[in-house]
Order: sequence, then structure tokens, then C-alpha cells
Amino acid sequence: MNAEVKMMRTAAETQYADALGSLPATGAIRDLRAKALSDFIEKGLPHRRVEEWKYTDLRVLMREMAPLADRPDASAIAEAKKNGVLANIGAREITFVNGAFAAELSNLKGLEKGLSISTLADALAKDPMLPQLLAGLNPSKYDAVYALNTAALNEGVVIDVAAGAQITKPIHIRHIVTGTKPVSVFGRVFVKAGKKSQATIVQSHSGPDAVAYQTNTVLQLSVADDAELDVVRVQAEGDKAIHLSMMIGAAGAKSRFRSFTLTTGASVSRHTVPFAFAGKDIRASISGATLLRHKQHADMTLEVDHALPGGESRELFKTVLDDETKGVFQGLIIVRPDAQKTDGRMMSAALLLGESAEMDNKPELEIFADDVQCAHGATTGALDDDLMFYLRARGIPKKEAESLLIQSFFGEAIEQIENEKIRDAVMLRAGKWLAERSVK
Repeated sequence: MNAEVKMMRTAAETQYADALGSLPATGAIRDLRAKALSDFIEKGLPHRRVEEWKYTDLRVLMREMAPLADRPDASAIAEAKKNGVLANIGAREITFVNGAFAAELSNLKGLEKGLSISTLADALAKDPMLPQLLAGLNPSKYDAVYALNTAALNEGVVIDVAAGAQITKPIHIRHIVTGTKPVSVFGRVFVKAGKKSQATIVQSHSGPDAVAYQTNTVLQLSVADDAELDVVRVQAEGDKAIHLSMMIGAAGAKSRFRSFTLTTGASVSRHTVPFAFAGKDIRASISGATLLRHKQHADMTLEVDHALPGGESRELFKTVLDDETKGVFQGLIIVRPDAQKTDGRMMSAALLLGESAEMDNKPELEIFADDVQCAHGATTGALDDDLMFYLRARGIPKKEAESLLIQSFFGEAIEQIENEKIRDAVMLRAGKWLAERSVK
């Protein structure tokens, strides 16, 4: 007789259940949040026995929940004003400070024709169908990060790009944490790109060092037929932070989607990307660069689901690991029976700079169609001795030679960014990490 083994609740799980269960809500959003919290209470934080989380055991890594953040006061707003992550990219800015919308640090005036931007609260008041849209773009199976984010659903932004609208100015959503005390921060961003529209979304996360705050954000994307959407994310959290995030999307026929994620911050981070090819002849590029030092742990997990014919996906991820860091890449390409003529390519490459650094690579293919071209690969290695010798022989100092080779390695992924100003700003941010490493 087999008895089901039920795990005891951790302190963090109990604290989440108590804190999120007491948040006020009404109507459809109340039901949505209650269902998510019920799922979390039943299943809890993922652990190493859960296949998708075997390398990032949140029950171990997240012992306690930090208190929910209060609304930012004047000093928090003043501190956030000094934040310079991805400055000068010519973008329209939408700013959240400690999880709350900061109107004084945002620019919602003079919106381009066809562009609508609303806080989540205002959007819910105007559109009674929004909870169904939010619930419709959810993971195919339980995910603790998504469940907690939905259970806390309160602050966020809804960006609606109308059919045919061409929004040339990037939209930068800034998530800034301030203060010296640990807090928990949640946020939801919903982007709807209408048929034949075009837009660029930038999302950045930052906060203070030496503060063990926790962030949980979900970016939901609905890309209509023939639309073109670019998403660039920069995760530059403080060195003691825990960062949990998800970018979940579905794309329509003949659409074009590109995304890039730079990860340099947080003590522990996990970014999950479930992306569905829900139409024919979709083109998508999903890429990223992760730069780690000290004892950072960073997990990048994606699932690209081809459901219909003619889709093309390209996934390229570069990870640089210094000191005693741990990197995780889990990538899955699914090709459904009806997705003939699919072309899917995935590559994860890791560069180990520290003797105690560790990289877990797990690329996978699940193919249920016969007329496809799919491939995946993963490499892990150190700096090339021959190239180092070549540079040193030409009088280049060791540190500078190392920096040139490292930049060349991760630069290939950053080059995937289409917008030149954003690409340069991301490269500058990556260069800052490299410069700090070179002086140690």
C-alpha cells in the first residue's frame, strides 16, 4: 500500500498564504486571486523533486517571505529618481517604486495614436473582461511564481497597441526597489499588440545592494496576426535580492517577436518563458546574456511551443560564470503534430571563469511532426588559451585580453537587439559588470 507523502509547509509558504490571503479584492479579480492562492496553498513552493525546478529549489533558497512593501513615500520617490538603469534610450517611462505605480516618475501624456496605457486598477475598472484575458494567458501547468503573482494581483500596467498602430518610441517599464529593509514586491504587466501593429517594450528591474528584498513580476504578451513586438529586459537587482519573473506570451499568424534578457543582478534569480506559437508562419527570436559573480544563482527556463505550421524560432543564450556562481539553462522546443515545416534552433553556451563555478544545461526537443528542421546544443568551457596567447603576444595585458574575449562571447547575444540605442545601453550595462570584474 502506497501512502502519499505530504510535505510540511515552510515558513515562507505559511507567510505567503497569510499575507496574500488578507489582501482586499472584489468581483472577478477576487475569484482569480483566490483560485491562485488556493493552488499555491495546495502545492507550495517548488523543490528539487519537481523536474522543472530540480536545479533551483525554492523551498531551500527562499526560507522566509519578506513583508509586503508599503506604498512609497517622498524619500522613496526621491531615491528612485536617481536610478539610472537604461537611461537615455529615448523611451516613454512607466515607473513602479516598491511595486506601486509612481505617476510623478512616469510619462503618460501625449500618447501616440493607437497607444493606450493604463494602470492595472484603472484598466480593471474600465474593462470587465480583463480578468478573463489575464487568466487566459497562463502557464499550461502549475507554476508557483505565476500563482503567487496572481494571488497578489493589484499593481501593474496594461499596454494596448491598437491594430495597425506603429509605435516607434520604446516603452520602458521600470521596477525600482528602494530603502534599507527587506520587502516583497509584486507586479503584473499586460501587453496587447493588435493586428499589424509594431511596438518595443523595455522592462528593467533594480534595487539596493545589501538588502534581502524579493521581487515577483509577470509580463503577459498577446501578439496578434502580422504584429511585430520587441521586448528587452534588464535584471539588475541588488546583490542580496531574490528575483522571480515570468514572460508568458502567445503569437498569432505571420507575427514577428523578438526578446532579449540581460541578467546581472540578484543573489537568486529565476526567469521563465513559456511562449506559444498559436498561428502559422510565426518568426521568433528569444535570446539572453547572464553575467554572474561571487555566489549568484541564476536560472533561465523557457518552453517554445509550436502548434501550427511554418513557425521559425531561434534561441541563443550566453552565460558567463565567475567565482562560485551557478547558472541554469533549461530550454524546451515542442513541435505539435500539426506544426509541419517548423524550423527551431536552440543554443546555450557557458563560459566558466571561476574554478568553483557551475553550469547546468538542459536543452530538449519534443517533436511530434515529421517535416521539420530542429536542433539544439549546449557548450561549457573556459577562455581559449590560443586566443589568450595571441592577444598577450601583441602586448595586450592579461586583464584587458580577458575582457576582450569575454565581451566577444556575450556580445553575440546582445547583438540580437534590433534598436540601436537600446542595444548600446545594454552593452554599456554589461560593460559595467565587466569593468567591475577586471579591477578585482
